[in-house]
Amino acid sequence: MMTPNPTLQVLSNTISLPKKELILEIELNGKMKFEHLMNAIYNQFGICHRVLSANVEYINGNSFGSVQLYINVSTEDYQQLEFYLNKNKLLNTMVEYNCRTYF
Repeated sequence: MMTPNPTLQVLSNTISLPKKELILEIELNGKMKFEHLMNAIYNQFGICHRVLSANVEYINGNSFGSVQLYINVSTEDYQQLEFYLNKNKLLNTMVEYNCRTYF
């Protein structure tokens, strides 16, 4: 019988993947409420985000419009989020955010 090696488990938990700063634009088409989407991004995926802009209208309790989010995620976390958005038929585009630093 094989037992899990505790040092491997600790090592896998301490490795952190490099993160990228991204601007994510999501088109809301009435299939998911804006509040549920923000809740899922934070609670389900553990991705902290800032709302840069939101143009959301509510018609019969459904959310329509677009929202731009600033997120700082690893490639793997972003792929999981993108899969979730595509599964829920939410059109999304991503732009890598680069901030200039002056010395």
